[in-house]
Amino acid sequence: MSDAFVLDPRLEGDSVPLAELTLCTLRLMKDARFPWVLMVPRKADLAEIIDLEASQRGVLMEEIATVSKALQAVTGCDKLNVGALGNVVRQLHVHVVARFEGDAAWDKPVWGSGDAVPYAAGAREKLAEALLVELRAAGVAGA
Repeated sequence: MSDAFVLDPRLEGDSVPLAELTLCTLRLMKDARFPWVLMVPRKADLAEIIDLEASQRGVLMEEIATVSKALQAVTGCDKLNVGALGNVVRQLHVHVVARFEGDAAWDKPVWGSGDAVPYAAGAREKLAEALLVELRAAGVAGA
């Protein structure tokens, strides 16, 4: 086991950095079909939420709630999907996905639903900035 946090290469390749929260690094997925963020606790060798200390689990849940509210406010989504699957990437990470009735995967999970679609020029940056504005308004340091 290592003491140093290292982001899994697949998570790094599928997303771009957005903000550093108290516990998690927050990343925006590179898929314009779904406004979708990843939250990865910056702790080494974690695979499950239960691998976190009790106090860290509380921080994670608060960060999930804050990020979810920001994503909902920015997108006006019909539903939020929150999940920590880890079937492909073992490193503990939480997906927060804004879903819309009639989106590319509605009413099924987004995972394995077609190929990612790149954002149009400037669209990813616009979404990222809107999320950061909401997070700052919520008092999130590092946003």
